[in-house]
Amino acid sequence: MDASGYASIQSQVRTAEFEVDLAKRLEEVKKTHSMEIQVAEMKVIEQKDIEFANKEKQIERLKGDLQKKDMEIQIAVTDATAPLQNQLNELQNRINNADTEKSLMEKTIKEKYQIELKAKDQIIQMKDDEIELRKDMKMKLSTKMLGETLEQHCELQFNKLRSTAFPKAYFEKDNDASKGTKGDYIFRESDANDVQFISIMFEMKNEGDETKSKKKNEDFLEKLDKDRKAKGCEYAILVSLLEADNELYNDGIVDMSHKYDKMYVVRPQ
Repeated sequence: MDASGYASIQSQVRTAEFEVDLAKRLEEVKKTHSMEIQVAEMKVIEQKDIEFANKEKQIERLKGDLQKKDMEIQIAVTDATAPLQNQLNELQNRINNADTEKSLMEKTIKEKYQIELKAKDQIIQMKDDEIELRKDMKMKLSTKMLGETLEQHCELQFNKLRSTAFPKAYFEKDNDASKGTKGDYIFRESDANDVQFISIMFEMKNEGDETKSKKKNEDFLEKLDKDRKAKGCEYAILVSLLEADNELYNDGIVDMSHKYDKMYVVRPQ
């Protein structure tokens, strides 16, 4: 083999070795590059993870800030609306109290009205009963008076009570006209020592006593006063059925002392 052949073979061997070496180097470069890529990818992933974690933290921080802001807003709203709410509650309480007072007042007025109405009804009923009683009494008296005079009636009523109520009393007709005047009856009462402590001159008048003209009670007061003084009596009483429709005399004892001293007009019972 000549030198050129040897050189050719040597060149081929070198080329083959080079290619083998190159292939190894390329494989190593590929492996190295692949590892670098993996490392780079890991770093990128790690960086992304870090960034993601930071983003998460930032998001959580922002959420916290947002919640804090919401809380601050709620507190601010509460602080701002609390006085208004208190005023609203106070107004509502006042309205409720006013409604309660109104209801109580309406109830009180209604009850008062019902009581007054009931009282008026009772008064009307009492008046009606009194009118009926007076009518009945007048009828009974009128019937009773048919068989006896008013004087006899009064004397009879007194005698019924004499022994129990007036054991030391005198009630008799006034028959003494020596002083130019006399009444109908004189009442005198004494204590246990026979000391007189009261005396009354009575005059009795009913409708039957006057036939033609209607007389009034006041028509007889002047004479009754004279009779009282003439017989030394302390009081004077006109027992009268005159003016039957006059409510003044129908309501009870009438004091006439403003006209004649210690004088009274009564209806017979």
